[in-house]
Amino acid sequence: MRLPISGIRATFLGLVLAIGLSACGVNEVPRLDEQVKASWSEVLNQYQRRTDLIPNLVETVKGYAKQEQDTLVQVTEARAKATQMTLPADILNNPEAFKQFEQNQAQVGGALSRLLAVSERYPDLKSNQNFLALQSQLEGTENRITVARRDYIAAVQAYNTQLRTIPGRWIAGMLYPDAKVKETFSIAQEAQTAPKVKF
Repeated sequence: MRLPISGIRATFLGLVLAIGLSACGVNEVPRLDEQVKASWSEVLNQYQRRTDLIPNLVETVKGYAKQEQDTLVQVTEARAKATQMTLPADILNNPEAFKQFEQNQAQVGGALSRLLAVSERYPDLKSNQNFLALQSQLEGTENRITVARRDYIAAVQAYNTQLRTIPGRWIAGMLYPDAKVKETFSIAQEAQTAPKVKF
C-alpha cells in the first residue's frame, strides 16, 4: 500500500519538526533544573558535614577554655538555629527562606571563626591532636562548602540564563510553565564591610 504524497509530506514534516525540537533545547530546562537540584544537595551536604563537626570541636575546646563560655554558647546556639530551620520545598524559588538559610549559615561560620580565634590564647589546646584534627577537618569542610556554593551558583546561572533567553524562555513557557528563576547566594553583610585595622 502506498502512502499518498500528502502523507509522505506530513511524515517528513513531522520528522523534521521532531529533529528541530530536539536540537533547539527542549530538554535543556529540565536538565539544568536537575543540575541545580544536585548542586543544592551538595551545598546542604557540606553544611551538614560542618554542623556535625561542631559538637566535637566545642567539647574539645571546653576542656581547655572554661572561661570562654560565651563563645561556646554562641557556637552551640548558632548550630542549633541552623539545624532547626525547616527548609521549605520551594527554598530555591523563595527569596525570604533562602535569605534566612543563608543568614543562619553565616552565623554558624562567624561563631566558628570566634571559636577558632579563642584557641589562639591556649597553647595547650593548639597542640592537642584531637583539636588539630578537628580544625583540619573543619578547614577542609569550609573549602568544600566554598566549592559546592560555587558549583551551585554556576548551575543557577546556567538555569536562570536558559529561562531568560530565547528560545529557552519560549520553550519553558510552553512546556514547563512552573519553571521559575532560582535563588543564588549573595555576599554576607559582614563581608561587605572592610575590617578596621588599628596599630
